[in-house]
Amino acid sequence: MNSRIRPALAAVAAILAFAAAPAFAGKTLDAVKQRGTVKCGVTNGVAGFSAPDTQGNWSGLDVDTCRAIAAAVLGDGKKVEFVPLNSQQRFSALQAGEIDILARNTTWTLTRDASLGFHFTTITYYDGQGFLVPKKLKVTSAKQLKNATICTQAGTTNEKNVADWFKAQNIPVKTVVFESFEASFKAFFAGRCQAFTTDTSALAGLRNKEAPNPDDYVILPELISKEPLAPLVRRGDDEWFAIAKWVPNALIEAEEFGITQANIDELKASSKDPAQQRLVGSGDDLGKLLGLDKDWSYRAIKAVGNYGEMFERNVGPKSVLKLPRGSNNLWNKGGLMYGLPVR
Repeated sequence: MNSRIRPALAAVAAILAFAAAPAFAGKTLDAVKQRGTVKCGVTNGVAGFSAPDTQGNWSGLDVDTCRAIAAAVLGDGKKVEFVPLNSQQRFSALQAGEIDILARNTTWTLTRDASLGFHFTTITYYDGQGFLVPKKLKVTSAKQLKNATICTQAGTTNEKNVADWFKAQNIPVKTVVFESFEASFKAFFAGRCQAFTTDTSALAGLRNKEAPNPDDYVILPELISKEPLAPLVRRGDDEWFAIAKWVPNALIEAEEFGITQANIDELKASSKDPAQQRLVGSGDDLGKLLGLDKDWSYRAIKAVGNYGEMFERNVGPKSVLKLPRGSNNLWNKGGLMYGLPVR
């Protein structure tokens, strides 16, 4: 064999061996297994994303994401400790290791991605910032809010977005910021501000659950920003990052391949489709690459359903928000949800 070829072949063999090797358990995964729960940072209560009921039972799109990860890692979607955090607390809590993952309707931006020491994982909701106003104002566009007082929460992308957008439109407004989300929307409904701004998904929830009379308020048509929402984990633990990234991807792929909570057991026993087999645990063992077992994605789907089921239950037609799929539909149905291939 040519002496110049031998080192090249050896290098290729090393790369292939590394690619086929199982993942090493990271410190976060070890801690989660030892503790027996996933610590998940969530909101203090945003309908459709993370909110407790009167008995303290949490529900929402972000809640289901954490339950799916707990099911994949610990075998039980109920093994989650939900840690309520406001906008100012959320990043420091993750940095300090007080939580394992932050699933708190947080927008993926360059500044946050590059400067906080976190990895965003998988976009779970495509949102945009809008405005809620009383119908009695007879305003049909945000461009009619000249000299209006607008309530919002401090320390969020909403605060900066509203300043940037009205500056670009050359429309003077007065922004009133509050430390907590609850204080900001309560001030609006009390009449302190003429408009309230946050992500449109949250506006729908506030109008339906917090307004004295929901029919007295309208969401204006403009979206003034892109708000891709995604969970975050700390940098420096690639194994945990991979798990937090691939579990939500598996839920998106499950919808694309027709796997639901109701039919997953049947498909596990009978499916001949290799793509379905990988997701239900009867095909290739991809779990070892994540430091998990073969049934990791089966348990995640069994615990919360596929992405479409999560959406419909928490923010879609069967929820209090009643939001359309829109951008959050699958890529092959006109939306932006494009799950990375689980293979």
